[in-house]
Amino acid sequence: MSHEPIIELRNVGKSFAGSRVLKGINLTVSAGEIVTLIGPSGSGKTTTLRCMNFLEAYDEGDILIKGQLLGYSSAGREVKHRDSPALIAEVRRPLAMVFQQFNLWPHMTVLENVCAPLILGKKLPRDEARKKAAAALAQVGMSDKEQARPARLSGGQQQRVGIARALALGPELLLLDEPTSALDPERVEEVQDVIKVLANHGMTMVMVTHEMSFAARISSRVVFMAEGAIIESGAPASLFRQPQTDRLKSFLAPWFKRPLQLDEAEAGYA
Repeated sequence: MSHEPIIELRNVGKSFAGSRVLKGINLTVSAGEIVTLIGPSGSGKTTTLRCMNFLEAYDEGDILIKGQLLGYSSAGREVKHRDSPALIAEVRRPLAMVFQQFNLWPHMTVLENVCAPLILGKKLPRDEARKKAAAALAQVGMSDKEQARPARLSGGQQQRVGIARALALGPELLLLDEPTSALDPERVEEVQDVIKVLANHGMTMVMVTHEMSFAARISSRVVFMAEGAIIESGAPASLFRQPQTDRLKSFLAPWFKRPLQLDEAEAGYA
């Protein structure tokens, strides 16, 4: 595993309407890592993820993608000067994001949905975009649904298309915001299986999830957030088995009452 950082968050803060929702977030993700953000609702997990992609403009600290400052023209500034949309898009090009809701265009086929960002965003020729889209759909086991409309798919299938759409962009870092939260229970596993395959092939990921057993099995590092701050961070085997703070112990208490399925051979690739 390379230790070259793909993304660095340095003392990142964010406020909404005068309420500080992120408080000095420091996080570095290197190539090959799978970092999972866990914590109670409202702890700042999704806001952190959205700031990484500048879907939310952070207002304190710095975010660097492969050494380039994201969103602003200079570091260490008193007043932030926001970059142009074109420059922001260029800096965040190594990233792609998978959302809770699938955000597929209902009037397009599955293949067209995956092609659209390649044609509209990356300006690829249509034939090249179709080849990349078809390859991404094959990665998630959806080749047989290329001509289907989203309304004809299950929730799990739609999310797999959403993952394919992100993969087609060729990201170095994949951001996943609760990718199974909108699914019926019987559809969760099929999406988790796709994410496991990506992990086994070395895809770098930052994921927000409430699925503790899944986080324990797939992550190289788990980050626990509460009240807009990082409280604990570490390998899943130690973080889940030996939480160091009362806040994490309280958060995990419901899961201690059920099997976490923390197999030594699986947890954090131990």
